[in-house]
Amino acid sequence: MPNIKQQKKRVRIAAGERFENLRYASTVKTLTRRLHGDKERVEAEHRELVRWIDRAAARGALHRNTAARKKSQAAKLVAGS
Repeated sequence: MPNIKQQKKRVRIAAGERFENLRYASTVKTLTRRLHGDKERVEAEHRELVRWIDRAAARGALHRNTAARKKSQAAKLVAGS
C-alpha cells in the first residue's frame, strides 16, 4: 500500500484507466458476437465494431497488431455471412 501522497493518486488514476481499458475490450467482444444475422444489420454492426477497435488501439487499450487481427477476423465473418 502506498504511503506517499503522489503514489496514492497514481494508484487511483491507474484503477480508473484499467476500468476504461476493460470497457473498450469488453465492448469489442460484445460487438464481435453480434456479427450474425441479417445482412444490413451485420454491416452496421461491423462498421461500429471497426470504429470501436480503432478507438481502443489509439488509446492503447488494444495493441495495434491485436486490433488489426480483430478487424481482419471480423471482415472474414461479414464476408462469409
